[in-house]
Amino acid sequence: MRNFDLSPLYRATVGFDQLAEMMDRVLEKDVNRETYPPYNIEKTGEDAWRITIAVAGFTDAELGVEVKENSVVISARKAADETDRKYLHRGIATRAFERRFQLAEHVKVTGASHETGLLHVDLVREVPEALKPRRIEIASSKDIEAKVIEA
Repeated sequence: MRNFDLSPLYRATVGFDQLAEMMDRVLEKDVNRETYPPYNIEKTGEDAWRITIAVAGFTDAELGVEVKENSVVISARKAADETDRKYLHRGIATRAFERRFQLAEHVKVTGASHETGLLHVDLVREVPEALKPRRIEIASSKDIEAKVIEA
């Protein structure tokens, strides 16, 4: 069992509350890690990712992808089975689930698709122009003197 005390982080930093709370949540859930449904997270580009979740037995109408509070929530609710089936063995799990993935700043969900029992959720980081690095031209002293003389 892993135990991490993050209280020194709270005492020595300002403005990193979200990061510390996220670490607390992740470490707390690590003990009771959910394994259903299985999923992959793959890097598809420099600033692009894809979450793939195995959703065998669910239709498009029973699946939901929602973005809220810097996280993407993927959920499924199986419609009530109205047939009177008697299973000898039931190995295909179609129980309801909700998976939450925390998103970094400026990461947006660009689309979702459902094919062959897999739900794909595509993500991309879109940094606003105002936050991108920009080059500042350095004026020489001659240019400054010329502007002063003209004025």
